[in-house]
Amino acid sequence: MALILGIDPGSRITGYGLVQAEQGRLSYHASGCIRLQGETLAQKLAQIYASISELIAQYRPDQVAIEQVFMAKNADSALKLGQARGAALVCLANHGFAVHEYSAKEVKLAVTGSGAADKTQVQQMVVHLLKLSATPQADAADALAIALCHGYTSSGLLALSGQLQAKGRGGSRWRDYDPQRHKGV
Repeated sequence: MALILGIDPGSRITGYGLVQAEQGRLSYHASGCIRLQGETLAQKLAQIYASISELIAQYRPDQVAIEQVFMAKNADSALKLGQARGAALVCLANHGFAVHEYSAKEVKLAVTGSGAADKTQVQQMVVHLLKLSATPQADAADALAIALCHGYTSSGLLALSGQLQAKGRGGSRWRDYDPQRHKGV
């Protein structure tokens, strides 16, 4: 049983979502948005750090996943997003977490089956997959999608590990792993 915290960093709103992984099934635990207040970027970054620290203290997640930075058309926006993400990463590292990072395309592919899905499709699939009664706000849905992506990825790796062990290769001996032979597993 593992509690996975997904984080969708932003310079105005940072989404978070927690998903419980138990016996190969993923279920909703909690989600929400950190709405950043403050006059300066430094104040907002401090708020991201403090808020994520509070989430860690409150929920005690076992694993953490965060969205990777993507190239934005606006350099100023990309810089602010990178700094927001950096504040989250420093917080997670200071709390001793190994952080798992996924691109937006990987998250969309894992949750919707298409790396080109739009935000509405991601929200709809999060509602469907987690059997939610209401649609979460976009940033919270993105964070839940990141947590789901990590849950699917880590359970897939565990399944693959079991397959390798069954073939006599040893589940933890990845030096023999050939990704070309295991495509689609």
